[in-house]
Amino acid sequence: MFATVSGFGLFLAIIFLVLAAKSFGINQEYQRGVLFRLGRIKITKGPGLYWLIPLIEKVIKVDLRTVTFALETQETVTRDGVAVRVNAVLWFRAVDPVRVITAVVNWQSAVVQAAETGLRDAIGQSDLDQILKDRTTINARLLDLLAKTCTQWGVTVDAVEIKDLDIPEQMQRAIAREAEAIREKRARIIKAEGEKEASQTLADAARIITEVPGALELRRLQTLSEIGVEHNSTIIAMFPTEILEAARRIGEKH
Repeated sequence: MFATVSGFGLFLAIIFLVLAAKSFGINQEYQRGVLFRLGRIKITKGPGLYWLIPLIEKVIKVDLRTVTFALETQETVTRDGVAVRVNAVLWFRAVDPVRVITAVVNWQSAVVQAAETGLRDAIGQSDLDQILKDRTTINARLLDLLAKTCTQWGVTVDAVEIKDLDIPEQMQRAIAREAEAIREKRARIIKAEGEKEASQTLADAARIITEVPGALELRRLQTLSEIGVEHNSTIIAMFPTEILEAARRIGEKH
């Protein structure tokens, strides 16, 4: 009889020790524990050691570190009717452990699903040119859509960035032709502006030569000098402008 009682006491002692060991827990610095007592939320346990009432209380831990997740490639259509394949990278974290546990089941999966849906919506509200040239606006729109959804779950989205964008090969060729046409247009405009400036310079030079006849003679002499250096040929020079002008005036008087 004594042996039976001793065995039963030992059994109770072992159970007590096991329960006591399970009653203690440790949260890391980046963890918070939501305490439930008989199914109702009481407090949130911070980092460090904590103790629970056996069989009455339990703690569900929440990781507060930022989660980085690469969204799966989404196939959608832009506002102007172009089929695209796009993916993105998402950064989010829990800020309210109680809401994370009580407002949604598997909060990380819920945020990812909301992000994939929001990505399709953001692309569908944008034209292809805007997506190609201004991804910052698309990212901001997507971040705003996610913030409205995830805040009620106790989650904040730090950032979301479109990573890759695949468009049909036919559309790629069309964009390349458009870019080539734009570059050709710019080249023609620059050439036309250069010709305009050259014409203006020539007009100014002609005006100066008209006002100062000696300038034309200096230019003629400079041309003769350049020809003489570059070419071994016979040069026939005309009379100076002043002589021709004087002869013209004498002729007009008679």
